[in-house]
Amino acid sequence: MSLTPTRLLLVDDEPQILRALTPALAAGGYAVETAENAGEALTRMAADPCEAVILDLGLPDMDGKDVIRRIREWSEAPIIVLSARDLESEKIAALDLGADDFVNKPVGVGELLARLRASLRGRDRRFAAQAVASFGELSIDFAMRKVTIEDEEVKLTPREYDLLRTLARHTGRVVTHRQVITAVWGPEAQVDAQFVRVLVAQLRQKIEAEPSRPRILLTEPGVGYRLRVDDER
Repeated sequence: MSLTPTRLLLVDDEPQILRALTPALAAGGYAVETAENAGEALTRMAADPCEAVILDLGLPDMDGKDVIRRIREWSEAPIIVLSARDLESEKIAALDLGADDFVNKPVGVGELLARLRASLRGRDRRFAAQAVASFGELSIDFAMRKVTIEDEEVKLTPREYDLLRTLARHTGRVVTHRQVITAVWGPEAQVDAQFVRVLVAQLRQKIEAEPSRPRILLTEPGVGYRLRVDDER
């Protein structure tokens, strides 16, 4: 018996994008629905929510960031922004509002599908609220605040652990510098992003086989960080 395919809403006002991506995403195993503007997208999500959304920011009737904000009022469906806007400020704003990932146009279908799978796995893990999370050879026991690599315990400072826990609890999502600062130092902290980079470097020294070529804790340049999921290359 075949599994019911994941329903995906593709939102873009460019017909050529819809024509190109719809069959490619369908070939990847998704049941694709489309919308050409924000109003149509929000109506579809409210009436019969899809399980994931790929969203352009430059829509004719509403900025895509406002669509993210509206969807996040009631839905945890993964949202991947697919946009020609390449300013770091746009990426950060979209992610802070609740987008799971931000991909610049043009993008290869293979990469888009991989990011979509990662976002869906991240959603499943968040809903599972598991006590232990594994990322390859790295394991985190949240109840015991214990981190191991190949069953060997890794001693982390409180801030290093808070950073790792925050990334793990947002599996499949990019975590921005501001989100890290809030989780590690507190919402009122006036901490520069350089402090985050130093903390990330310290953590990599303890969990990466080659800290200069990280395979677990990945950087999204200018935006933030994420943990690599198990089958990501």
